[in-house]
Amino acid sequence: MRRTMPGKVKMTDHTFLTEALLAEHSKAQTMRIVGWIGADADRLAALMDLFLGNEYRITQRSAWVVRYVGEKHPELMAPYYPVLLKAIDRQPVHDAVKRNALNVFEDVEIPAEYYDLLADHCFKYLADPQEPIAIRCASMTILEKICRDIPELKDELRLILEEHMEFGSGGFKSRAKRTLAQLQK
Repeated sequence: MRRTMPGKVKMTDHTFLTEALLAEHSKAQTMRIVGWIGADADRLAALMDLFLGNEYRITQRSAWVVRYVGEKHPELMAPYYPVLLKAIDRQPVHDAVKRNALNVFEDVEIPAEYYDLLADHCFKYLADPQEPIAIRCASMTILEKICRDIPELKDELRLILEEHMEFGSGGFKSRAKRTLAQLQK
């Protein structure tokens, strides 16, 4: 069994989570699992173990739970930032893993020690028109936050946004306009 971070992983938690993730793929089921995890570090450790696993369907479905646990209990997710970055670094990586891992970083104060790696990933995703819009939009938000502390990156971000605005979707254009406005402040 992989050890991810703090907390004790019990096989019963693994079994329960695996069964729950496979039982149904819906927002309602995702939120039931999020509620079950609550603020329990041991249950979160079990989830993160599955999230980093090699079972495609389990990894995909656990990613959605990771996002919502991150929203509800960001303090619990902080020790897992390196795990989230490792997850998006893996090849191949499911879009759900990238999208939901990035969503965790959208809503938290990002520690400076993760700026370089996160910025590299986000610039790569943002510049790739083949990436899903949700991943590109999350990347914009994260990069804008990083630019607050590293203003030297603003020009690069601005250039990429302007270059991709013309052919971007409505969602891309809307987020890009907000991001460009934030960069001017």
